[in-house]
Amino acid sequence: MKLITFTDGGSRGNPGPAATGIVIKDENGKTVCAYGEFLGTQTNNYAEYKAIISALKKVKSLGATEVSCFADSKLVVEQLNQNWKVREPSIQKLFVEAYNISQQFKKITYKHVLREKNKEADAEVNNILDNN
Repeated sequence: MKLITFTDGGSRGNPGPAATGIVIKDENGKTVCAYGEFLGTQTNNYAEYKAIISALKKVKSLGATEVSCFADSKLVVEQLNQNWKVREPSIQKLFVEAYNISQQFKKITYKHVLREKNKEADAEVNNILDNN
């Protein structure tokens, strides 16, 4: 089974109050689930990674064997595609966690999308931040 994830992470202040936003869809574009999580005080990049990690864990629990991941963080997408180095020690740990989870799928892709194409995940982040 293939699922599609749209993830976003945000921090108001960077670092500041941070949250994730995750929207998971099936191959027909139907939303399977949408949720987010408050992360406390964190950076934008930390929140972006936590969103992808959460999405990967969720789609695995839903039985996906293939996943297409869309995120509006070019940095995170390029790092996960192993095109850019991960220099920040706190982010290196998150990269390793995401990489290890990704090995459980038959096929996984990471693609960068513009913020306009990621509005649902962005709305989840803002909803969490507005209510915490």
